[in-house]
Amino acid sequence: MKKTFTYEEASALLPEVQRITESAVAEGRALPSGAAEEGRALLAQWVADIESLGVEVKGLWLVDFDCGVGYYCWQYPEASLQFFHGYEEGFGGRVPMV
Repeated sequence: MKKTFTYEEASALLPEVQRITESAVAEGRALPSGAAEEGRALLAQWVADIESLGVEVKGLWLVDFDCGVGYYCWQYPEASLQFFHGYEEGFGGRVPMV
């Protein structure tokens, strides 16, 4: 489900994104080494859970909230939604929103 967010909407949803991500990270850390299949299933579930919120997954523990002119960008374990980048720039082009 494609969605655009105001900064306020993205910020309000971020705690849920953080909760889902922190849970997946903890589960991943608890997996025994060599549990590749379980790891893939865990990541697939994380992606599905995040995307069900209308948020785009861009990498491992990296998500973007589409704002109509680019993305509010969050990566675990950042405490809040602090970065923005345009549609073309990607993660490397993100800038602080202060």
